[in-house]
Formats: sequence, structure tokens, C-alpha cells
Amino acid sequence: MNITVKKLITRYILIFIMFQLRRKLLKYIIALSLGIFGSFFIVKSFLNSITKKHNSVQYSQIPLVGVIKLPEVKLKSDCSIEEALLKRRSVRDYKDEPLTLQEVSQLLWAAQGITDPRGFRTAPSAGATYPLELYVVVGNVEGLEKGVYKYNPYENKIVKILDGDKRRELAVAALYQEWVEKCAINLVFTAVYERTTSRYGGRGRVRYVHMEVGHAAQNVYLQAVSLKLGTVVIGAFYDDQVKKILNLPDNEEPLYIQSIGRL
Repeated sequence: MNITVKKLITRYILIFIMFQLRRKLLKYIIALSLGIFGSFFIVKSFLNSITKKHNSVQYSQIPLVGVIKLPEVKLKSDCSIEEALLKRRSVRDYKDEPLTLQEVSQLLWAAQGITDPRGFRTAPSAGATYPLELYVVVGNVEGLEKGVYKYNPYENKIVKILDGDKRRELAVAALYQEWVEKCAINLVFTAVYERTTSRYGGRGRVRYVHMEVGHAAQNVYLQAVSLKLGTVVIGAFYDDQVKKILNLPDNEEPLYIQSIGRL
């Protein structure tokens, strides 16, 4: 066999080997792509199931005193986002005048309202785990009895869980800060840390949840400016006393009190 024939045979063998390798590589790429897309849809389905679970379970286990359907939120105002940022301040002096239910609805929506069919909210959340719960301590709202209400963002409702004006008790728990008692309402943000730590571990507790409550409270600040209301956030309070006043579940921890009143 001469050298030319040997070269041809060697070349065909190499071409055959390369062809087989390309086939196997193509199969691997296709399998990998299917695996990636499959994982994406599994994760998406998982996140959707979490949202549905929160919707069906979180609020079904609350001992109900009364359920109030909130007015639909307004998505346009005469105040631009730039103006709201410019005028945002912490305000501690309020008139002794009631808020409207429409204003309460706007404030709650700004804090934790649903803005997407997939359950996404006005404030960002690590992994869409949404650890925050939101309560309204009502003292002076037109057509709304004094008491403690829990916000259900999925149905745009508040659920009354306690009767009576709790502002004085809350002010005492907040080291006697008088604006907590003299405001029209107090928002109380709490956290179920396990929703976030189950995915992100300790970092969720020391960082992500606390970042999230800051986002939500700032939203309320900006909405308050738009509504010509005053507000201030409060972090100085006795956690155990606030939990007792609001009769919070064992797995919820209070993070923020936000007093709101008319200017």
C-alpha cells in the first residue's frame, strides 16, 4: 500500500471520528438546553405555588372580627415621583383629623400591594419570598372602627383582629413617643423570617428581610407625600410588648412602626 492511499484512509478515519464526536456533542447540548429550560419552568412553578400558598393559608388562619374591603387604589396623582422624593421628610406633628378609607387603602398598597398577576408587590423581595406582614392600628379613620387590622394584599382587604384603640399602649411600648398615640393610624411591619431564611440561610435574617422592610417603609413615605400626609418610622420599641399588644403569632417579629397623620 503506497503512502497516498494510507493518507486517504487516515483522513477518512479522522473525518468519521470527528463526525461521531459532533453528533455526541450536539446531543449533549440539546440535553443540557432541555435541562436548563426544564429547571426554569420548575422553579417558576415553585414560586407560583409559594404565592398561592401564601394567599390561601396566611389569611385563612386569622381569627376574624370583621373584614373590610378596601377602595380600589388610584394609580395617578398630581404629585410626581420627583416631587415626592424632594418633599419626603419624617413628620411627628399631626392634626387631630381623620384619614379616609381611600387614603388607608393607598398607604397599604404602597407598602405591600400586589402589582403583577404573578404576585409581585410594590416593594422588592429577595427571591419573591415576601416575609413581611402588615398591620394597621386604627385610631382615627372615617367609617372605620378603632382596632387592629391585618392587611390582605391578595384581596385588597383588611381583617380586624382586635377591638379597641391600641395607640396608647403602642406608644408606651415605643418608649412613650407621643406621636404614636396622637397619629391617626400606625402601620406595624412584622416579619416571618423563615420564608426567607429557608432559602437564603442566615443572610436572609441579618440582611434581606431588613432591606425589604426599608423598601416598603420608603414607599409609604412617598405615598404620604402624594396624599399630603405626614409620617415617621420608628424602630425604638420593646419587641415583646408590641407582640403582646398586637397578639402576634410566635413566628412573627415586629420590625417597624410607622405613624401617619394629617398635616
